[in-house]
Amino acid sequence: MSKPDPNATALNLPPIEPLPEATQKYFDICQEKLGMIPNVLAAYAFDVDKLNAFTTMYNDLMLGDSGLSKLEREMIAVAVSAVNRCFYCLVAHGAAVRALSGDPALGEALVMNYRVAPLDTRQRAMLDFAVMMTEASYRIEEADRQALRDVGFSDRDIWDIAATASFFNMSNRMASAVDMRPNPEYHGQDR
Repeated sequence: MSKPDPNATALNLPPIEPLPEATQKYFDICQEKLGMIPNVLAAYAFDVDKLNAFTTMYNDLMLGDSGLSKLEREMIAVAVSAVNRCFYCLVAHGAAVRALSGDPALGEALVMNYRVAPLDTRQRAMLDFAVMMTEASYRIEEADRQALRDVGFSDRDIWDIAATASFFNMSNRMASAVDMRPNPEYHGQDR
């Protein structure tokens, strides 16, 4: 039976014990599929309601139906996390970009500066919008949304870009505030 890391953050918030059956099953699936329980999940394990709210939103945004590919959503996570300098998300989602793209250099370029990455016009517009949201969302105007439409994004896609960028802005801030650390396994994945 896998257990969450009680040291996932700098705060003294140990996971509840025993974990509810559904939570333990979810963690066991993570352990089986990923070879670990991501520390972001372990960090929330002190309060099952907070954990469930976090995972519900994450799973909807990152795994749910969308005109954005899984890779594109991970690219947004990395570009936003780079602006926010979120150690946890840069490591974890940088690994996901490497895995999904099959290109370790792409993951590293996005972590450092998405503007130097070999992106197509659509991807560049998507990340420009996500970064604008992160740096100064109050500056977004209709012309910025139209720029996304002009490269093929639907209004639903624009919603998904905005929702994904918003989620990672929140998540980055939590991870930084509580000193959430990435699992060591992420560092060597898909290199």
